[in-house]
Amino acid sequence: MFVNGHFPRRRLLVIVLSALAGFLLTVVWSAEFVDQTIGDNVADTMLGHEAKDAPISGILAGIAFAFASGVAGTFTACNVAAFGALAPAVGQTRTARGRVLQMFKPLGWLSVGMITISATYGAIVALVGTRMPQFQTATVRVGWSPRMIQSMIVFGIIGLIMIFLGLAALGVVRDPMARISARFPNAPMVLMGALIGGFLIGRPFGLFRQMFRDAAESHNVLYGIVAFSLQSLGNIVIMAAIFLLMVLLAGRRLQNWIAAEPSRASVIVAVAFIVAGVFTVLYWDVRILERRELIWYPLAPWA
Repeated sequence: MFVNGHFPRRRLLVIVLSALAGFLLTVVWSAEFVDQTIGDNVADTMLGHEAKDAPISGILAGIAFAFASGVAGTFTACNVAAFGALAPAVGQTRTARGRVLQMFKPLGWLSVGMITISATYGAIVALVGTRMPQFQTATVRVGWSPRMIQSMIVFGIIGLIMIFLGLAALGVVRDPMARISARFPNAPMVLMGALIGGFLIGRPFGLFRQMFRDAAESHNVLYGIVAFSLQSLGNIVIMAAIFLLMVLLAGRRLQNWIAAEPSRASVIVAVAFIVAGVFTVLYWDVRILERRELIWYPLAPWA
């Protein structure tokens, strides 16, 4: 699905421009704006009250909070990569209805990988969460908190995986999914879902930590599984809706454009992965050093 065998001639140019775009995104990205202005307001609107620091009263309220906070945390690099990688599959059928139905299958497999990771992590949190780094609330002014180290490791690994997949889409490195994809064609989307689910393991988003602590203190495994699964599903709802709308509006034109030069599909996939991967690695493993005043990193005034 990610490596179609048609590679562009100017692969180095694609890599350089994609990496530059990922870098520039770290320069202008404002976590405060995304988490507070967008995330908190979305969650407040969905729940009908101020979500931040509000007590979660009961399991049903926790489940609603989990989904709302998941929707609030929609705009992640992994989501961009996943739906960018789906783009070349648009338009393999002629009718708009056929194109939309065609998208539900990869979205289903994306959800399989995502829920597998998030549900497993939710069960672990319910069992031992009070002893995990993400349970901590203390702000560390000097040194590195275990919670921050966990985020750096998780996001760094996810970012490197996305970069490698982008290079594979261009034929620069060997396709790591080639053998398993030959037997299980939907394995790449399961992998992408697993990466999205893996974001929960490193996520520092305030509303997520709020849900994390509630699930950890409940020691209710079923609650942890359901809440964390809905958190991940909430992450992709808006992106999936936007993507399906694009399928309806531009699917036929995109089909004709890719058919004229099949290597364009490889470029779309590679750009999505490399931009998202470079952004994730630089933002979580390099720009974070600037916040600790260990290095200089260029930042926009609002970032």
